[in-house]
Amino acid sequence: MAFHVIPSSSGGSRRRRPMADINVTPLVDVMLVLLIIFMVTAPLLVAGVQVDLPDSRAKALSSDNTPVQISIDGQGQVFIDRQPIEVAALGPKLAAIAQARTDQPRVYVRADSGLDYGLVMRVVGEINAAGLKKVALVTEQKGR
Repeated sequence: MAFHVIPSSSGGSRRRRPMADINVTPLVDVMLVLLIIFMVTAPLLVAGVQVDLPDSRAKALSSDNTPVQISIDGQGQVFIDRQPIEVAALGPKLAAIAQARTDQPRVYVRADSGLDYGLVMRVVGEINAAGLKKVALVTEQKGR
């Protein structure tokens, strides 16, 4: 604790009273040292420990994150992952795919640029009616 001499108002003896100001310099020094320590150790924690894992006959966990691809060619034929399907049967087939998957599958719609807009929207409507909400329309970048 810091003390300094303050003359008393009586003019007589000098007495010591505690200083009311806090010296923050040691606090700042400690915080900077802790900051440097955390900056050095944080990358080491992310890397993990090198472990030689044993072999196992168990299969890997299945990850159903592959997207469903729906394509419409220039003649209006609809395909689910390269398998041709009628537009009327598209809804029940997509509903079965949605129920079979554990996660919400992503659906990529690829349509020929010369197609009628109504056919593409009918396919997208069937996708939506089947309960699939993650729909993306695939395009090509200009200039290719």
